[in-house]
Amino acid sequence: MEPVRTCVGCRMRASRSALLRVVASQNVLIFDERAVMPGRGAWVHPTQECLDGAMRRRAFARALRVSASIGFPEAAVSQTIEKHRQRNKG
Repeated sequence: MEPVRTCVGCRMRASRSALLRVVASQNVLIFDERAVMPGRGAWVHPTQECLDGAMRRRAFARALRVSASIGFPEAAVSQTIEKHRQRNKG
């Protein structure tokens, strides 16, 4: 049985393989695609809607226990979402 996690964007439960792990490092959010980086992690669906919802509600800051002004680097979001979609397509 595969582990189940909760998306911080939509609060829906999903299998670990369907979600992306996000960690905070030096006041920047980083996608942990292999889910091996140390520290507290938050899980989110690889969709723009879930990411926007999590950012709007400050869910990453709350889940990771960091300051509310934390965010992703500009180019990282769309590239990582697309890569995750292609990897889980089949």
